[in-house]
Amino acid sequence: MTNQQGRLRTRVAVFACVAAAALIVDQLTKAWAMAALSNGQTIRVIPGLLSFTLVRNPGASLGMGSGATWVISLLAVVACVALAVAGVRTVSMKWSVALSFAFAGALGNLIDRVMYADGFLNGKVVDFLNYGWSVGNVADIYLVVAGVVLVILILMGEPFSHKDLIEQSDESLQSGPEADAKQ
Repeated sequence: MTNQQGRLRTRVAVFACVAAAALIVDQLTKAWAMAALSNGQTIRVIPGLLSFTLVRNPGASLGMGSGATWVISLLAVVACVALAVAGVRTVSMKWSVALSFAFAGALGNLIDRVMYADGFLNGKVVDFLNYGWSVGNVADIYLVVAGVVLVILILMGEPFSHKDLIEQSDESLQSGPEADAKQ
């Protein structure tokens, strides 16, 4: 096994472990919410900022797309496949971890849509984190955090692929001390 194959296996293992752990936390918190909040009660955690309130959301963020739940579900399937492929293709552990959280978030909400469906992919997501202006869940937190981290990785120029690594090393060679001496 080459060093490159070993690193790939490590990144894939990290992707799988982080995604699995995150997915378990998401599903356990949703199971707790359905058991503890099923009678319509609200638990105040931080008055004015956070409470626990059970909501079944057929749509996407802020309930948008409630009438097209199956479309949202199909998009989530596509997103999960794309995130898994990207997680395997990246050469960066940072990208791999961020993509694994996005994958766990997308899959966590997709599981709800499948488990609580009355028809073809028309289930509702279990939301319970009530911020006053929106109600979400742990999977939503993963998606937001992953999105922010991915933007930061792009802005920092963190290489995603071998091509990016080569381009970065070519740029550093062209702007290194020898290039400064020629100027």
